[in-house]
Amino acid sequence: MSVKGKTAVITGSNSGIGLGIAEVLAARGAKVAINSFSDTEEDHALAARIAKAHGTEVIYIQADMSKGDQCRALVETAAEKLGSVDILVNNAGIQFVSAIDEFPAEKWDAIIAINMSSTFHTTAAALPIMRRNGWGRVVNIASAHGLTASPFKGAYVAAKHGVVGFTKVTALETAREPITC
Repeated sequence: MSVKGKTAVITGSNSGIGLGIAEVLAARGAKVAINSFSDTEEDHALAARIAKAHGTEVIYIQADMSKGDQCRALVETAAEKLGSVDILVNNAGIQFVSAIDEFPAEKWDAIIAINMSSTFHTTAAALPIMRRNGWGRVVNIASAHGLTASPFKGAYVAAKHGVVGFTKVTALETAREPITC
């Protein structure tokens, strides 16, 4: 399958796995929107470097993945600026390690929001665009913790299990369409 001419949005993509995915998709001819919570000159320079290296359009869009409205705005802005959203990669994630009875509530809320709820918000915003286009791909990054548990990682494990379950629901809801998850 070729992604040349397709448009991809990758959350949490100014470093690590997300950046690697952005580089590969750009190298294969996709237009790409990279994302993080920051909004620095370096973020925009990174997008420009990827674009120049691969001869495709790459933009940086700041959005805080802990905020549902910003997750949805990321997808809408990418569609507006790049003409579509054909591929959505839900990659953003954070981690915190602590025993359940000592786990700070604000860390729990942030991990659930960024690692799981953002996947719902971006997918909900992208599916109508994909349906209009008659094609789409949703890729959700979960890790081994989506299938198994480790001590002291309650929020992370809960969120990643949630992502796996949400992925299955999305796949079932789009099974009769040219959209895969």
